[in-house]
Amino acid sequence: MPELPEVETMARGIAGLCGARIVAARFPQGPCRPLAIAPDPTEIAARLAGHRIVSVARFGKRVAIEVGGEESTPHWLVIEPRMTGLLLVAEPPTPQHVRMELELDTGKGSSASPRHQLLFWDQRGLGTIRLLDAKGLDRACGAAKLGPDGLVVTGDDLAERLGGSKRGVKVALLDQKAVAGIGNIYAAEILHRAAIDPRTPCDRLSAAAWEAVARAAREILASAVAHEGSSIGDELYRTADNRKGGFQMLHCVYGRAGTPCKTCGGAIQRIVQAQRSTFFCATCQPRPRSPTRRGQTAKPRRKPPATLVRRGTKA
Repeated sequence: MPELPEVETMARGIAGLCGARIVAARFPQGPCRPLAIAPDPTEIAARLAGHRIVSVARFGKRVAIEVGGEESTPHWLVIEPRMTGLLLVAEPPTPQHVRMELELDTGKGSSASPRHQLLFWDQRGLGTIRLLDAKGLDRACGAAKLGPDGLVVTGDDLAERLGGSKRGVKVALLDQKAVAGIGNIYAAEILHRAAIDPRTPCDRLSAAAWEAVARAAREILASAVAHEGSSIGDELYRTADNRKGGFQMLHCVYGRAGTPCKTCGGAIQRIVQAQRSTFFCATCQPRPRSPTRRGQTAKPRRKPPATLVRRGTKA
């Protein structure tokens, strides 16, 4: 579930650990589904020990923790939370789902307890942990892998990358090579604000429509970051210090099927696109009319004969 706002909140929540020295790295092995970790956890632990956290960055839905020393080549611990992953500086929801523990010396604690910890917790085990050099980071998070970030994307970016696609615009916005960070929740909210039906083929959208989508993306995502993300459903998502996000209270369409639209009062609808739920308001987001061939006009609908007997009526 974590999308750009949630992962950005995670990155900001652990940024205060910059400068801390990694005393030890542990990768607990429990009864849960094993995580995808590369290279081998033993090798990662050996390469991290004694080094400091230099910086924390976000690339789309990934957090990149730069690790290095005065004379060492920098490396990046790249963590992708995916469905249920969390980066925590607080106690985890459950101990058995802790997948990585970095024991840290921040130099800010008391003499009795000068150390802190950074945890990666993942209930379903779908997240990934990778230790990469500069070339590996570029392959995993560079321009060939990820499109412009959702917080700064422009209408021209979207038109260039998606304008020729016949995919529905909502499905296309989930393509991380086109725009980085947008997932199922925020794609729905973005298209509602832009007043565009999620089923509209990308190649039917005008330059003005793409600009509306980009503007809505920047606004929605920035607001969601300010509210520290969305805690929905089972509310597994938490900030680094174990607090719920707040943007779910501002959702206009996502998860609100059958309830009144906050804009027009019409009923929010739910459909399935590419095996994912899509929520929208048919009134605020009208479906575009079917195109006609060049040089032709749409044929008017024929009126039924006056003698036609309709079902349920008397002749």
